Amino acid sequence: MPAPFSITPQALERVQVLLAQRGRPSAGIRVGTKTKGCSGLSYTLEYADEANPYDESVTIDGVTVFIDSKALLYLLGTEMDFVQNELESGFEFRNPNEKGKCGCGKSFNV
Repeated sequence: MPAPFSITPQALERVQVLLAQRGRPSAGIRVGTKTKGCSGLSYTLEYADEANPYDESVTIDGVTVFIDSKALLYLLGTEMDFVQNELESGFEFRNPNEKGKCGCGKSFNV
């Protein structure tokens, strides 16, 4: 059975750097969604101080990614990537469940 969530090597490396620079222990990172933007949902990404027993978790090369239980159905099969170019850098999500995105790319709908 495939993992409910995957992370590219570039994103994994960036998350490892961010966790190391945080200055305090972390259980990992938590990915979720919230109602926002013109399309309805946006991705959230935050440090996870502890595991939530209802979250799904995936551990990749020592980094635990917790998937918020309220967002799990929206995020199944999603791949998180880290992209850096001359103008910007940041995490991107490739979500097979997306039916559309807003013009600025900050929100999506399923």
